[in-house]
Amino acid sequence: MIKAGIIGASGYTGGELLRLLVSHPDVSLELATSRSLAGKTVASTHRHLEGFLDLKYENPELEEIRERCDVVFVAVPHGTAMNYVPELLDGSTKVIDLSADYRLDTPVFEKIYGIKHSDPRNAVYGLVELHPEVAKEDFVANPGCFPTGASLAAAPLAAAGLIEIAVFDSKTGISGAGISPSESSHYPNLAENIIPYKLTAHRHRAEVVQELTGLDGKLRNINFTPHVIPSIRGIFTTAHLFTKEPLSTEDVRGIYEEFYRDKPFVRLPGGVPSLTAVRGSNFCDIGFEADKENNRVVVLSAIDNLVKGASGQAIQNMNLMFGLAETRGLWLPAAAP
Repeated sequence: MIKAGIIGASGYTGGELLRLLVSHPDVSLELATSRSLAGKTVASTHRHLEGFLDLKYENPELEEIRERCDVVFVAVPHGTAMNYVPELLDGSTKVIDLSADYRLDTPVFEKIYGIKHSDPRNAVYGLVELHPEVAKEDFVANPGCFPTGASLAAAPLAAAGLIEIAVFDSKTGISGAGISPSESSHYPNLAENIIPYKLTAHRHRAEVVQELTGLDGKLRNINFTPHVIPSIRGIFTTAHLFTKEPLSTEDVRGIYEEFYRDKPFVRLPGGVPSLTAVRGSNFCDIGFEADKENNRVVVLSAIDNLVKGASGQAIQNMNLMFGLAETRGLWLPAAAP
C-alpha cells in the first residue's frame, strides 16, 4: 500500500483528496495536516467522510511527514508550498504540489504572483494528457483548474500547428475560489448572476500560454477571461480557435480523436458537453463545431474543478508516479444530475 499524506487537508481540495483516496485500492491514508485544527477529527470538518476514516488532523514536523509517507500532496496557498517542498524531497518521498509555486518557470512565477521564489527548482507540469513523463518523476506540479480545461480544449489543434488566435471564455463554480468566503462567492451577490473578473490579466493565462506554446512555438495570440457562476462545482470553457486554414467539423473530430486516442479521461461524446456529466469525476468532456467560412473552431470543455481541475488530477499523477494505471481509484462515473 502507498502511504499518503496531505498537507493542508481542511480545504475543498484536501477534502476531495481524502474522499478519493479513502477508497483507492492501493493507498493507505497516513495523515492529514492542519495547524489550526490539530487534534480534531477530519470528519468534524469534512462531514461527508463520517464513518469512512478515523484520522485526526495533525501538525507534525516535515521530517516526520517524510518518514511516514511515500507520497505527500501539498494543498496549501500559493507562495507557501515552496516552504515545504525542499525538505519533503530530501529523501525517497514523492511530492505532488497543488499550488502554483512550481507550475511556471521561476521568472514568470515571480512576475505573475509578485512573490520571490525561495526554491527555484524545475517540476514537470502534471497535465498527464500532455506530459506522460510524469511517470518518471518524484516531484510534480499539479495544474491549475482553468488551464486544465482550456489547454485540453485547444491542445490537438495547437499540436497540429493550426491555431492563429485562441480566445478562452471560462465559467467556474464557486468552489474554485476556495473554502474562505469572498464578495464574489457571497450568495446574494452571485445567485442569478455571473461575475467576470481579471478580464485580461488572470494569472492562470500564463499556464495556458506555457502549455500551448510548448505544443506550437509559433503560437502567440492567446487570450483568457474567467467568470464565476452560481454553481458549486465545474468549469465550462468556450474556446474560439481561429485557424490558419478552413476546417470542417469532421476534420476537427479526426484530429481530436487521434490526439486523445489513448487518453482515458478525455471524452468526445458529441454535441455540447455538460457540467452535470462530469460532476465528481476526473473526466474532461470536449465538444466542437467548425465555422469553416470564418476559419474558426468553437471547442467546448467541461471538467469538475475539484477533481480533474485539482485533486483527481493529482491522484492521476500519483498513479503514474507509482507505476499504476492512471485510472486506478478514479474510474468513477459522474454524480448526475
